[in-house]
Amino acid sequence: MSQKGNILVTGGCGYIGSHTITCLLQDPKYSSYGVVVVDNLSNSSKISLDRVGEILGFSEEEKNEKIKFHCIDLCDGEALEEFFKEYSSFEACIHFAGLKAVGESSKKPVQYYDNNITGTLNLLRLCDEYDCHTFVFSSSATVYGNDNPMPLTESSPCNLNNITNPYGKTKYIIEVILRDLYSSKKNSDWNIALLRYFNPIGAHPSGLIGEDPNGIPNNLMPYVSQVAVGRREHLTVFGDDYDTHDGTGIRDYLHVMDLAEGHTSAISYMKAREGGLYTFNLGTGTGYSVLDMVQAMEKACGHVIPYKVGPRRAGDLESIYADPKLVEDEMKWKAKRNLDDMCRDLWTWQSQNPNGFPNED
Repeated sequence: MSQKGNILVTGGCGYIGSHTITCLLQDPKYSSYGVVVVDNLSNSSKISLDRVGEILGFSEEEKNEKIKFHCIDLCDGEALEEFFKEYSSFEACIHFAGLKAVGESSKKPVQYYDNNITGTLNLLRLCDEYDCHTFVFSSSATVYGNDNPMPLTESSPCNLNNITNPYGKTKYIIEVILRDLYSSKKNSDWNIALLRYFNPIGAHPSGLIGEDPNGIPNNLMPYVSQVAVGRREHLTVFGDDYDTHDGTGIRDYLHVMDLAEGHTSAISYMKAREGGLYTFNLGTGTGYSVLDMVQAMEKACGHVIPYKVGPRRAGDLESIYADPKLVEDEMKWKAKRNLDDMCRDLWTWQSQNPNGFPNED
């Protein structure tokens, strides 16, 4: 990263990608950079980039100069290579693109393995060929599997056989590929960050960008917010007989803006180093139950959110939360926003955009 240029963001029109682009272009260290987005729009909207420009106060001309968009599927190796030829090189790549629904991955495993792994392999070949050796990978706490004591540290065992769904397995396999890539080029300038996310929620406080899943949401809080805004009748809580304070499952939720800032921190951390491979948990270290989250959202929206209790789902774990000490000590990143902030900003987004982003037609 010797000169100012472009940062490649795959999947940049999506939930975490759009918030990360906002953070990058607001950060004085990167405000002179351009962002180039590659996204196939399979589960995202190009309107998110227009909203990012609005948040940043860009004119249409400034937005088109600072944020360039290319509709490309990473699995289309020829199209991706033509794209790399156009730009010659990038200062860094942040790789978000991929299928991400845990439940769907169990129904369509081949599609998930093909899309997530093939797309990443195409991307890595071209990053290497075109000298883009600073790489941030959007990984997941799902790589830890189902048999670890809490809290999860970066040294908690990862065992492919204990990962409960194909989505998590694709993340693990890509981590293995990246480790092998780094090992094969130890004397090079490759810098790779594996960022293992816990449960991002919330939205930009402006309400202009947020999570807009296709169809029925797979994650808890988008579903809760759609019930709150009247799009869905009620929430189903999957199990209330866990060994927790209220019987419902516990997860580590973090604000998407904190998560986005984790990516800028990762690039800065690696920029100060000549080469390395780094693994970090991005979480708060605090677990909240499903009913804790419902109550927090009720506080944010000002009314009761109806729910019913259903049976446990196969593969769901009782409690998952991070130990964020390593990332706090090493990368100097820490989640700053609390549960009230998460739910307030989620409600601002959902209430202003009850049906998500408008259609682009």
